[in-house]
Amino acid sequence: MQKPTFHETLERVVTRDERYSREAYGFLREALEFTQKRRRKSRASASTHVSPTELLNGFRDYSLRQFGPMGVTVLDHWGIRSTGDVGRMVFNLIEAGIFGRSEDDRLEDFENKFSFEEAFVIPFRPTRKRSTPRAPRKKKLTKQAS
Repeated sequence: MQKPTFHETLERVVTRDERYSREAYGFLREALEFTQKRRRKSRASASTHVSPTELLNGFRDYSLRQFGPMGVTVLDHWGIRSTGDVGRMVFNLIEAGIFGRSEDDRLEDFENKFSFEEAFVIPFRPTRKRSTPRAPRKKKLTKQAS
């Protein structure tokens, strides 16, 4: 018997937990690959396991890179509204056998790591320039007819 493909397994995950779209899980997988690749480049660790904090930072950075100011809108459309949602998706994929897990990984490690407002909205708000107050304009003198 053949091992089910990612897409076949994902179909079961989405059927079991409808909060998150197929696209959300596909994006999470891409964000994990992005994080692993970045980690290999920096040679930060010989371990292949990515911690929850590393994954969330990679997820944030990959989202900003892929979607820019539309990131929070896209993620919301997919059902992802917090770092806790990312954790729940990770654990859904762990249960399905798609992602691996260390003994130390806990769902709580994904909760409230950063605000989506601070991560995906604030960086794109225009900054206000402080300008020096202008001197009042002088009124032009006009000659009156005598």
